[in-house]
Amino acid sequence: MTDPISDFLTRLRNASKAKLDECVHPHSRLKEGVAAILKVEGYVTDYSSGVDAQGHKTLVVKMKYVDGAPAITGIKRVSTPGRRLYFSYTDIPRVLNGLGIGILSTSKGIMKDADCRRTKAGGELLCNVW
Repeated sequence: MTDPISDFLTRLRNASKAKLDECVHPHSRLKEGVAAILKVEGYVTDYSSGVDAQGHKTLVVKMKYVDGAPAITGIKRVSTPGRRLYFSYTDIPRVLNGLGIGILSTSKGIMKDADCRRTKAGGELLCNVW
């Protein structure tokens, strides 16, 4: 697999459209950081670590629905392995004029766009969520 973050986002998108209760992914610290931001922002209910039948560590994300509609309306990968996009804190684009969030990988860890602007930290824009 060349892009595990894109696979993670696609699994979340598909699970929300299929109205699944939870979504299981192979575990990584980067995916766990993205899931933590999604939980804080209210896009998912919870996330936890688990182990599958082969003994591999997994990340279980519990999906959130509001009146039967998924909380994640859209999720899009921005920076890809073939085209990395880095932004200074002053140049980070706003998602839907501030209604969505951008998730960045910075030297201070995985952060949402508003926190990057506040702490003056730039980095790689991983994805946009709305």
